[in-house]
Amino acid sequence: MSIPMLELKQVSRQFGPLLALNQISLRVQPGERVALVGPSGAGKTTLLSLIGGALRPSSGEVWVLGENLSRLNARRQRRVQRQIGMVYQQHHLIGNLAAIHNVNAGHLGRWPLWKAVGSLVWPQEVETARQALAQVGLAEKLYARTERLSGGQQQRLALARVLVQNPALILADEPVASVDPARSHNLMQHLQRLTQQGKTLIVSLHDVDLALRYCDRVVGLRQGEIYFDQPSTEVSPGQLATLYALDRAA
Repeated sequence: MSIPMLELKQVSRQFGPLLALNQISLRVQPGERVALVGPSGAGKTTLLSLIGGALRPSSGEVWVLGENLSRLNARRQRRVQRQIGMVYQQHHLIGNLAAIHNVNAGHLGRWPLWKAVGSLVWPQEVETARQALAQVGLAEKLYARTERLSGGQQQRLALARVLVQNPALILADEPVASVDPARSHNLMQHLQRLTQQGKTLIVSLHDVDLALRYCDRVVGLRQGEIYFDQPSTEVSPGQLATLYALDRAA
């Protein structure tokens, strides 16, 4: 059996008195597409932050690419994190820079400092950036100022940055929150194709229909715990209704 891309072992995370995640155990194999669904406050974003190394667990272990993130020194952790691509709900783009510079941020884990700084004056790897933007329908925006792009265009720009990074594991936190329904399907299709190229996807979604259509496994979270974890073809409307109804009744 192959080494899991990701394994959480009895992971909990507290913020003061608030228990955001409670005893989460989860294993994801390379190439899987896993959707995290559940009501707001269920712990989806916290879970993604733990996997990406932005947070450390209060207890338990987070393993990524066969490494226990809590036991890595800074250098080894950076090496693992270079293999993790993040698509954020808030994009994390620099608005006063041209699109090409934000796309090229996907190279920063590999570029030496002199090349990263020099690229702000004389953009490097222009054709690579152009191809990434073309894949998300923004080829003509290569030198457009990022803050002048619409919310949906900025979300696609953030995806192009991940394409350039070429990570093994992609974490996406509500990647379709700022786009219309047609673009939502388009973005999910891009993410789906990446897993067909051998990458692994973990994506949090409010739109359950997208989760069922584009992911092969769905994890339902509520109140910081896993409510169900099963293939998307086996998730029933009743399970989903109960998942969200329980939160409303709490």
